[in-house]
Amino acid sequence: MAILLSVSIALMAGLLMTRVFKPLKLPSVTAYLIAGVLIGPYCLGALGIDGIGFPTMNAVHTLSLISEVALGFIAFSIGSEFRLEELKKTGKQAFVIGVFQALAATLMVDLALLVLIKLLPEGTLSLPQVLTLGAIATATAPAATLMVVRQYKAKGPLTDLLLPIVALDDAVGLIVFAVSFGVAKTLVSNQVDLVSILVNPIIEIVCSLLLGAIMGWVLTQLERLFNSNTNRLNLTLAVVFLTSAISMLDFHIGPVHISFSSLLVCMMLGTIFCNICPLSEDLMNSTDKWTSPLFAIFFVISGAELELNVFADWAIVLIGIIYILFRCLGKYFGTWFSAKITHCAPNIQKYLGITLFPQAGVALGMCTIAAAQLPGQGTLIRNITLFAVLVYELVGPLLTRQALTAAGDIKPMTDEVKNRRETKLAAAKQSSNE
Repeated sequence: MAILLSVSIALMAGLLMTRVFKPLKLPSVTAYLIAGVLIGPYCLGALGIDGIGFPTMNAVHTLSLISEVALGFIAFSIGSEFRLEELKKTGKQAFVIGVFQALAATLMVDLALLVLIKLLPEGTLSLPQVLTLGAIATATAPAATLMVVRQYKAKGPLTDLLLPIVALDDAVGLIVFAVSFGVAKTLVSNQVDLVSILVNPIIEIVCSLLLGAIMGWVLTQLERLFNSNTNRLNLTLAVVFLTSAISMLDFHIGPVHISFSSLLVCMMLGTIFCNICPLSEDLMNSTDKWTSPLFAIFFVISGAELELNVFADWAIVLIGIIYILFRCLGKYFGTWFSAKITHCAPNIQKYLGITLFPQAGVALGMCTIAAAQLPGQGTLIRNITLFAVLVYELVGPLLTRQALTAAGDIKPMTDEVKNRRETKLAAAKQSSNE
């Protein structure tokens, strides 16, 4: 009962908040996140009244399964954007920009925080923490980006590049984080572990892509057993659930750690499925309609997970501001430069970097690993990442929408559509009065 009540509260709060913020024309993602903050443990949840909000973080974490499933479907949807005919046009540009902007963000954050070490009191910030935060800076938020693209039906050259880059960012981030974090652990323990620095991240990426490809082929073969689109949709949902579950496997073979990135697995599932299944486009459209409330709950839960107590420590706030500022500079100028050398249109050079500012799930996963494996060092990394995610998640979707609008990928509503909507609303109001 408690879980069902929490789910209903999360969904209702998110939907009502979109109405509250409608006059401000904010993206629905931002409204969902703010709703989550309001019903979270630091606002209404702190009142301790049953049925109003989440009283503790443990209460929020009871819905973690929904978040895992939602991320699987988000990655599946992004993967469906990797159609071969499109990749032939933009694949090279997406690859160069995706790698370059991620490395630029890491470099900028590392340099800025290295300077900050000299300015802060001794012991406030260490080199292992700097290297880890620099690696975390690579990660973006595919969920928030996809939601903005969907809500405003963004379509155009910038959007065609954006979704593949966001997907590639996960793979680049895993490699950069593994190397940087491996060096950080070596500095703390004075023990060099080449397996964890070089071998494990490559194995994770290869295994994730292989598993996703196999599941994409399996889904396509199973779809042929059914003639009804309803049954095919049910099968698609079941396979995404199954793939998300398998990607949670985690085990060791000797010194080698075998694990999967659920985002990469489900992205590859969507990529293979959309390229080899002739019915994929219709099924993807049906899946998108089914998953809309799931995504809304996911973002409300994400908002409730944001810890507001990070604002209490001045050092975290200062380091967090530097981290946010220089990560944004790295993302923007790294994208601008790489888009220029790959001969992208001026609008893409100018606005693509802004759409890569949001940061959430992957970064939180990285900081959780750091908090667990860097004794005495990980807590600061976690708190700074939480501070940055709080800012990025609330501001990032709005900046993404503005950049897509300025680039021309989000078109303003035409007078014809406005008149049609107003006519429908007037008719519905008149019929309710009767």
